Amino acid sequence: MASTPAEAPAQSPYDRIGGIDVLRQITDRFYDLMDTDPAYQALRAMHAPDLAPMRDSLPGFLSGWAGGPRQWFEANPGKCMMSMHKPFPITRVTAGQWADCMTRAIADVDPADTEIADAMAQVLGQMARNMASG
Repeated sequence: MASTPAEAPAQSPYDRIGGIDVLRQITDRFYDLMDTDPAYQALRAMHAPDLAPMRDSLPGFLSGWAGGPRQWFEANPGKCMMSMHKPFPITRVTAGQWADCMTRAIADVDPADTEIADAMAQVLGQMARNMASG
């Protein structure tokens, strides 16, 4: 009786996107676009002058969210993107700017697995739009 090769375990979205290095590249591109492109002026105005803390935090959140290391969630128990953004006046305009900026950042980094990159952009964009209050 011939044995069949074992199927490789499914990779997490974190692995498919390229891990923490690619998530950092996406985050850096996202904040660079937000900081320099006038199309994101309203979104940029909602953030602190210094984006360094966000640049440091977002890759860790995305890592755990995408099935990778969960240090961000362990360091921030009980927090999620919705609860952390609740105090901010997120409108449809700023939510749309966030979604567009993240989609551009992911496209500019151009991860090898385009299927997971497109899915990530779509899901994160929808998450941003769901935060809009008006």
